[in-house]
Amino acid sequence: MGRGGIGGAVAMEAADSTRSFVRDVRRIIIKVGTAVVTGQNGRLAMGRLGSLCEQVKQLNFQGYELILVTSGAVGVGRQRLQYRKLIHSSFADLQNPQMDFDGKACAAVGQSGLMAIYDTLFSQLDVTSSQLLVTDRDFKDPSFGDQLRETVFALLDLKVIPLFNENDAISTRRQYEDPSGIFWDNDSLAALLAVELNADLLIMLSDVEGLYSGPPSDPQSKIIHTYVNQKHGRLISFGEKSCGGRGGMQAKVAAAANAASKGVPVVIASGFATDSIMKILKGEKIGTLFHNEANLWESSKEATAREMAVAARDCSRRLQKLSSEERKKILLDIADALEANEDAIRSENEADIEAAQVAGYEKSLIARMTLKPGKITNLARSIRAIADMEDPISHTLKRTEVAKDLVFEKAYCPLGVLLIIFESRPDALVQIVTLAIRSGNGLLLKGGKEAMRSNAILHKVITGVIPDAVGKKLVGLVTSKDEIADLLALDDVIDLVIPRGSKNLVSQIKATTKIPVLGHSDGICHVYIDKSADMDMAKRIVLDAKVDYPAACNAMETLLVHKDLNKSEGLDDLLVELEKEGVVIYGGPVAHDKLKVPKVDSFRHEYNSMACTLEFVDDVRSAIDHINRYGSAHTDCIITTDEKAAETFLQQVDSAAVFHNASTRFCDGTRFGLGAEVGISTGRIHARGPVGVDGLLTTRCILRGSGQVVNGDKGVVYTHRDLPLQ
Repeated sequence: MGRGGIGGAVAMEAADSTRSFVRDVRRIIIKVGTAVVTGQNGRLAMGRLGSLCEQVKQLNFQGYELILVTSGAVGVGRQRLQYRKLIHSSFADLQNPQMDFDGKACAAVGQSGLMAIYDTLFSQLDVTSSQLLVTDRDFKDPSFGDQLRETVFALLDLKVIPLFNENDAISTRRQYEDPSGIFWDNDSLAALLAVELNADLLIMLSDVEGLYSGPPSDPQSKIIHTYVNQKHGRLISFGEKSCGGRGGMQAKVAAAANAASKGVPVVIASGFATDSIMKILKGEKIGTLFHNEANLWESSKEATAREMAVAARDCSRRLQKLSSEERKKILLDIADALEANEDAIRSENEADIEAAQVAGYEKSLIARMTLKPGKITNLARSIRAIADMEDPISHTLKRTEVAKDLVFEKAYCPLGVLLIIFESRPDALVQIVTLAIRSGNGLLLKGGKEAMRSNAILHKVITGVIPDAVGKKLVGLVTSKDEIADLLALDDVIDLVIPRGSKNLVSQIKATTKIPVLGHSDGICHVYIDKSADMDMAKRIVLDAKVDYPAACNAMETLLVHKDLNKSEGLDDLLVELEKEGVVIYGGPVAHDKLKVPKVDSFRHEYNSMACTLEFVDDVRSAIDHINRYGSAHTDCIITTDEKAAETFLQQVDSAAVFHNASTRFCDGTRFGLGAEVGISTGRIHARGPVGVDGLLTTRCILRGSGQVVNGDKGVVYTHRDLPLQ
């Protein structure tokens, strides 16, 4: 056990890239502040101490080597002395209480009580602890370091938890508050021990969540997740320290910076949370990290977003210079590489699935992220189909003779740089990359954390075959959620954002960027059964639209039925079949009254994927009005044998995709013959419906002349004659 023992494959699911070093952590020093050990009344905070000991026990069992440096003895001693003085005070003493005590006396009284509590708690958890009291004078002895390491390492080999505390009672300092010596409080002691004992990590637990840019009580203060001395050293203002401790946050920062400069990473985090230590060791972004390479990360982070976008643009321009056959070969090489690396891809995908199951993700999400047998083969086949499509770049759409020897042309050209943010589905990465390369665009991808291993291996395989003449940075993989905000601000470099995922994701992105966004927020798809419908056909279509893939955005959400079909045998059979498939039926006002099904809250509300709203309408025009009012302009269908009703529906329903006698599930780029899709757009500008290669293109105007000038249109004879395409 030991390293990486927390949660196995799940351990790093919420990890921040700057915290990846925790995978290799084995020896940990945990410093517990006075404000964590004691409450505001000076008494021991037994709940927090119990939670701390529980975490230590679990980590000790998993093979980590743990050393505690605990404050609190002075606070405990002061509380005990106050209590003793009160019960022995006369009435006169109580009128003028004197409760100031020497810090060393408090330490002497409180030390034994504090250690007894730790010993009791650890004993209940079947963990053995030991006490080690040190003073700064001990470290002045050249041989002390060797003796210290020998003792501590022997204890760790026995899985005993060493508990350190400064022996304030016999310290050589003249008074308790004297900040002299090799160390002067338990914060600086913890930093010193971290270096002396070759610790992999120092965790300092405090009464706040980490280091803030100002006093935590100030609403303008923000938590600093990674401390960079060059950036934060002069900008931070410290508030008052806690009443029980000696050093406060300023002392912790000094100690943490000192340890980090000597190669020991430090995290300052809240000791009030019940699982702070476990989260830190999972790599989660909590608390404030001090690391000797943090300054390099900061400069890299500031440049990363823009550099990635600019690099993708540069590579896309080189891609556009290639011949059609050269671009086609890149796609064919990608298809071959995916098939050649199928085992590795499937292995990483299985690790993602296992982690998602352990984490308790919904089954529908796990289904979307699963690369089932044959999926890689199908993806490769789709890539080859797109490679064989007519080259869209520079395809001429229109040629017009403006005047003699002056020819205007309108031609396709790539958009530039695309930012695709998608959830769950690693196969979406392959489809998006294929379409981007075929259309000559640069690409930045941000997938969901639940499929991070799958996305990483797919990105590695794909970029591995992109020729150097184009550049591997044509396709960038964004790994940190923090980078999304930086990318969404780059409206001067990124040309289009395509979010693929929940309506919350799409809505949030639309609200936070100036870059054009292509996507849909809702997938409220309707099927309308007209009075002339073939009910056997209607049953097949409705069942397919609802249960073929209930979680898909093109699955039926609302079933509209002509009022004349109420109580008909065909409708009754259909509803029975839906219920057999596990579909929960809600009713609009009319259906609720007639069929006594649960009433729907709103026609614009999406329930879980296995729910369906049913409503009766008067005729096709009522159905159209209902869809245009409550629909999401995604995909809507009419089932009818009445051609006139069908044509009315097809022309008047204002949706991206409108079907007659066909399941809404056909609304898909691959099924439409587009090869693949980057998403389905319900907007009205640029692309609409399933977006394939042509949706990733825009147009440009080319004018070929022979020296013409406008000059107030004098002497120019405009012909505006259409010319054949070349």
